[in-house]
Amino acid sequence: MAFRAVMSRRVTNRSSDIGARWMSTWWGNVEPAAKDPILGVTEAFLADPSPSKVNVGVNMNHIREYLPMGGSVKMVEETLKLAYGENSEFIKDKRIAAVQSLSGTGACRLFADFQKRFRPDSQIYIPVPTWANHHNIWRDAQVPQRTFHYYHPETRGLDFASLMDDIKNAPNGSFFLLHACAHNPTGVDPTEEQWREMSYQFKAKGHFAFFDMAYQGFASGDPERDAKSIRIFLEDGHLIGIAQSYAKNMGLYGQRVGCLSVLCEDEKQAVAVKSQLQQLARPMYSNPPLHGALLVSTILGDPELKNLWLKEVKVMADRIIGMRTALRENLEKLGSPLSWEHITNQIGMFCYSGLTPEQVDRLTSEFHIYLTRNGRISMAGVTTGNVGYLANAINEVSKSA
Repeated sequence: MAFRAVMSRRVTNRSSDIGARWMSTWWGNVEPAAKDPILGVTEAFLADPSPSKVNVGVNMNHIREYLPMGGSVKMVEETLKLAYGENSEFIKDKRIAAVQSLSGTGACRLFADFQKRFRPDSQIYIPVPTWANHHNIWRDAQVPQRTFHYYHPETRGLDFASLMDDIKNAPNGSFFLLHACAHNPTGVDPTEEQWREMSYQFKAKGHFAFFDMAYQGFASGDPERDAKSIRIFLEDGHLIGIAQSYAKNMGLYGQRVGCLSVLCEDEKQAVAVKSQLQQLARPMYSNPPLHGALLVSTILGDPELKNLWLKEVKVMADRIIGMRTALRENLEKLGSPLSWEHITNQIGMFCYSGLTPEQVDRLTSEFHIYLTRNGRISMAGVTTGNVGYLANAINEVSKSA
């Protein structure tokens, strides 16, 4: 036992050394960006505490005017609380560089461009499978891509052993894209213990974790619980990046409201990183939209409205969980010889059914049921009125499996 304890300490110390070495170099080369000659005037005006200040550079109608390049300060503040925790020390110490983004897609693209600019020799490891647009985003940012194992088709679950091997075998200091919760498209998430093992191995290898959190609240119904993966990495001392979106958990699909945040070593580095994120956004879209940000900041900034939102998010998550149960029960009642446990073991909006492309084609041609050919079912489209019909159709096309 003494030998194991000593070896554990040695491994831990070695891991900490590697992790600390990479942490100190992640964004150490990022210098503050020059102020934009037009929008910089507004930023300086807003920061001036003088009661007699006057801005004749741009119109200041707060309902119709541009947001700053970094977006709504209030919206960003409330959004960071959801990801990092209401009383996060990182928020208090101003160590987080964060900007409003064009939903989660925009947050991912901004980070991909930031990665390319300041870590030009790096690559990104992306899980197999993943949301298809992830590949497009990092490809168009000209960041080389590698993949790592994630889903196990035979078990309809997580291929954890292969995933860990890929983390161990990746070059030290690699970037990894991780789904914080409700993995899209599989609905398969690591357990808390598995997240802890992943965090430990990331520390040992000095890897950088970038979390895409598009479904916070939609997995379990509890936004705090759905951010557990992120909190584990924070507890272990990682510097991380996070893409957040309000498309699903507030239904603001068309408003394109999101946030990109990067945890830095200190406040000075956070200021520099934020300035560079804003400079990347300037030629891309200049400013994020206003009305969606106002909705988010109003809801999250009012305790009563926030509590009402939390209740409604739980109702939606519970409905999806209930539809998973109903679909599985209907399939089992039909006498299907196949196991459908994965339907209820998976979580979030999507169910990776395990149906083949040919079986999906039959669902469409014979039963007029439409879904992507990888067998991904959007549980939001399953209702009490159609779950029986869907189960019967799935049973028919899967009989020959």
